[in-house]
Amino acid sequence: MIPVIKPQELKNLQQNENLVLIDVRTGPDIAAQYEARHLQGALFADLETDLAHKKSDAANGGRHPLPDITIFAQFLGKLGIGPESMVVAYDDKSGANAAARFWWMLKAAGHENVAVLDGGLAAAVAVGYPTNNGPETPTPRSPYPVSSWQLPLATIEEVEHVAQDADFLVIDVRDAARYRGEVEPIDLIAGHIPGARNIPFTNNLDPEGFYLPADELKQKYTAALGSRSAEHVMVHCGSGVTACHTLLAIDYAGLPMPKLYVGSWSEWSRTARPIGTGAEA
Repeated sequence: MIPVIKPQELKNLQQNENLVLIDVRTGPDIAAQYEARHLQGALFADLETDLAHKKSDAANGGRHPLPDITIFAQFLGKLGIGPESMVVAYDDKSGANAAARFWWMLKAAGHENVAVLDGGLAAAVAVGYPTNNGPETPTPRSPYPVSSWQLPLATIEEVEHVAQDADFLVIDVRDAARYRGEVEPIDLIAGHIPGARNIPFTNNLDPEGFYLPADELKQKYTAALGSRSAEHVMVHCGSGVTACHTLLAIDYAGLPMPKLYVGSWSEWSRTARPIGTGAEA
């Protein structure tokens, strides 16, 4: 399944019995917002509780560490997702928030038939996809058959070891001002991992908030990655969420999947490791 699905394509799939829609919006009172309005049939997944196992100290894994794979497999079962399911996740931030994270996690569980809705909730509503309010009732099933994460992950130690090695590439997808250390609205310290290259995830989008065409993304990331293999590329953000937007863009472009550094800046910046500021060459 192509990892980015257009709103009209989703509308055409509305009657597919294997379709499972997942609303992964985030923000204050998001559960109430979901109850007030969501795409018809969409089930809710909470970034904070369903897609992460938060710890008391973000220095150990960042603000959104992955849950244990067996816990995630049980959650997928509660949603009624099995190997034959056609899963589409959406948010209201052009897929840049938890929709891409859910996509990555499901792919990492070995599920291929999953996509993110291009343009999110508003785009689906604009083409006439029906909405609903109140709860939706899933059809629970056994836990998803997976026992380990199946996409590549990078540890903080690995990132530290290779970040300034020209044979490797560490991509920071946060906006340029955060990367340069001029502002930091979330974490305790501003700046970036020394040696990391800033390629904001927003560069994956056109001015209307839709993903660039796959061929444009392929050209962009082929140039950025150069001759490096995917195993030598690591992608991070603030807490391992918006980094998945860029991993999705790379997959959409038909390129091999780099490693996700889940802990990201929220972990690195709390561990007394070196901190860079300003632009890097």
